[in-house]
Amino acid sequence: MTNSIREIEGMEVIFIVGSNTKETHPVIANRMLKARRRGAKIIIADPRKIPMVKFCDIHLQIRPGSDIALLNSMAKVILAEGLQNDEFIGEKTEGFDAWKASIETFTPEYAEKITGVPADEIVKAARMYGSSRKAGVFYTMGITQHACGTDNVSALANLVSLTGNIGRESTGINPLRGQNNVQGASDAACLPNVYPGYQNVEDPAIRNKFEKAWGAPLSPKAGMMSTVMMNEAAAGKLKALYIMGENPIITDPNMHHTVKALENLEFLVVQDIFLTDTAKFADVVLPASCSFEKNGTFTNTERRVQRVRQAVNPPGEAREDLWIITEISKRLGLDMENSPEKIFTEYCRLWPAIAGISYARLEKRGLCWPCPAADHPGTPYLYKDGFPKGKVNFVPVSYQPPAEVCDREYPFVLTTGRNLFQYHSGSMTRRVEPIESHAGEPYVEINPFDSKNLGISSGDIIKVRSRRGEIAIKARITPRVSEGTVFIPMHYREAAANVLTIDALDPQVKIPELKVCAVALSTAGP
Repeated sequence: MTNSIREIEGMEVIFIVGSNTKETHPVIANRMLKARRRGAKIIIADPRKIPMVKFCDIHLQIRPGSDIALLNSMAKVILAEGLQNDEFIGEKTEGFDAWKASIETFTPEYAEKITGVPADEIVKAARMYGSSRKAGVFYTMGITQHACGTDNVSALANLVSLTGNIGRESTGINPLRGQNNVQGASDAACLPNVYPGYQNVEDPAIRNKFEKAWGAPLSPKAGMMSTVMMNEAAAGKLKALYIMGENPIITDPNMHHTVKALENLEFLVVQDIFLTDTAKFADVVLPASCSFEKNGTFTNTERRVQRVRQAVNPPGEAREDLWIITEISKRLGLDMENSPEKIFTEYCRLWPAIAGISYARLEKRGLCWPCPAADHPGTPYLYKDGFPKGKVNFVPVSYQPPAEVCDREYPFVLTTGRNLFQYHSGSMTRRVEPIESHAGEPYVEINPFDSKNLGISSGDIIKVRSRRGEIAIKARITPRVSEGTVFIPMHYREAAANVLTIDALDPQVKIPELKVCAVALSTAGP
């Protein structure tokens, strides 16, 4: 997030795009509701009537995969009505004229044909967001998990730059992280193309810095994204995988393809706290510790580095992740430091943005990076003093349809996501009996109009079929989804949504298009 969670309460306008915030980030949603009680307006762009819609001023119920058309159209309205921030554009951006020309065709009427959102609602939302200078944008995987996910984010950034809603308190563009230390893992280089602190592995000067610090030669090439690894494994080009804290059998698209990839490996290691669906394919399972059984730091969605302290010992033969990694390294011939605090100190030395953070400073409360010096208070919001590269670019992005569109054989759009009670692949929450007794059954949401035409009643077991596979699942008839769209939560292995999803990838960051694919519905029969 560019801005802190606390600042949400000071916003005038909250624009939520592709995020089921009330169910997937309930603590942040409560902050949004506090802001609403203080007078803030809420705009939601989402294909479903998610619970937060009950509290919003405008719900733009878009067709899945049409975000760029909506966002470009809102930008065009803002320009047409003179609501843009000319001072910010002139001083802090570049590429404005080329970008402005690129959205010329995106009238609200044109966008209505693509998105299904009435033109007057697009105008209303654009005026509301464009008129405020204390507006925040919030998004999650409903924006990123598309074959055009990078362009979706660029379209959002263009809108933020157009209004200058960045670099000040209670503004910003705020991706809400999906798990408790995703931000920290990214910061610490759990990405294939960077060292800690997003320092490019292909930059010789940076690589030389880390080679000196670590006392070892480093590859000059970026590694593979995880989705690319699965493709390479399926093709027989990748022989071994070491999977830590992930359950791709359930979470990756096109489950049959993932199974083929794992079965094709010569050697698979899985390190996890439970025997997950993926761990069952492993040659070696390394039992790991959970967050209550280890020491270290986590970094949350607002960039706040926080101490994690061991409360209980790991059960049985489970060990801390760091212990496992350093023991494997030792057996491979390299002794690594195994003190979390000493490793963190090295981490701070190699990444200037956190040079001022220490365990001593984190003893009582966390600090948001950048925090470059020991007397620095941390940074609740970014870009107060400008942008690292001087000016930000407007990036022209054109609408492109999803990788797979509906036809006669597959007339419905499937979108996937989470619900309030289950978490991610269910490897933790589905072991909790009270949760399972309340929300332990998979379901597909179908609009009443579509269910009537198909002769499907609520509670019926139906078949949902795509070009990748088929599942049997209970129907839930609800107006939460629009006509022609169905929704399946991703948590349930017995009717896994990712049996159906397509493994098309964003060409730039290789994220899969988990949010849109074409399916057919039918009664299950006798």
